[in-house]
Amino acid sequence: MNGSGGSCSSLMEVAYDHHHHHGHHDDELHVLAVDDNLIDRKLVEKLLKISSCKVTTAENGIRALEYLGLGDQNQHIDALTNNVMKVNLIITDYCMPGMTGFELLKKVKQESSNLKEVPVVIVSSENIPTRVNKCLASGAQMFMQKPLKLADVEKLKCHLMNCRS
Repeated sequence: MNGSGGSCSSLMEVAYDHHHHHGHHDDELHVLAVDDNLIDRKLVEKLLKISSCKVTTAENGIRALEYLGLGDQNQHIDALTNNVMKVNLIITDYCMPGMTGFELLKKVKQESSNLKEVPVVIVSSENIPTRVNKCLASGAQMFMQKPLKLADVEKLKCHLMNCRS
């Protein structure tokens, strides 16, 4: 978190350390991609996989919450689910039926102490400043415009790797 010059090298050591003890899967980013549009979902998944991320997809906010252990039924096993599959990043579409990406963002940030540290990136085909600001004000890490490109994903991944203290 602090801006000292030494953070980069220590990050590298941590990464190598990881390689040592476990398979290489541990230092992969595990991304939960949420989009009601199958084509968009497949695109995000493909881009993330090219960027060597592990991807789990959900077709709506409700499914995403269930996966994260925040569904209505499984509130009590919240901590359990999160430890099984650590999600490092959530990328969600803004416009989805049932629950918007904004509502999903708020739930993740407000309802779970385990999850509020997880960066949430909101993606939308419309770049509406008020919407962007609303999402960022509610804790979104970033707001990205559709269609996503590989460069966007690489930039995001780089940004996250640097942010992870």
